[in-house]
Amino acid sequence: MLYILIVAGLLICAFMAIHSGRLISSALWLAGASALTALMMYMLGAAEVAVIELSVGAGLVTILFVFAINITGEEAIEMKALVPRPLAITLVVAAAVLLIYMTLPGMGIELPAPQVSGFVKTFWEDRSMDALLQMVIIFAGTVGMLGLLAEGVPHAHKEEHS
Repeated sequence: MLYILIVAGLLICAFMAIHSGRLISSALWLAGASALTALMMYMLGAAEVAVIELSVGAGLVTILFVFAINITGEEAIEMKALVPRPLAITLVVAAAVLLIYMTLPGMGIELPAPQVSGFVKTFWEDRSMDALLQMVIIFAGTVGMLGLLAEGVPHAHKEEHS
């Protein structure tokens, strides 16, 4: 039942990311979808992949999207769709049918218990260097964004001499 709730939340976040009226809202809905994907991966026993998805997908990518949106602005651009709507709907339905077809035979198989002793051990002992490197990258990206955003702001201690 928990898996169904997570998948439902993931689908809602993905739908809202596509149909949100503002780009910032779309970026935050996408971060929610990424966080729920990471939770699902962790529950399925792929803790290392879940940690990377959470830190990169929900963390770094969201920061980069927000930074890019702040720099470029949110002007609406009217564009013609690259893929015709009937073709897009057909491809989505085909992908859903293939997903169900490939998933149904495995529904009766019991998943093996994950070989992970816990999230804390995996995150801080087995993958500590990866986690620290990702933290440094996210911190550097945040500081870089703040530096670029503050570039146009006049500093208080600078005085004009005429």
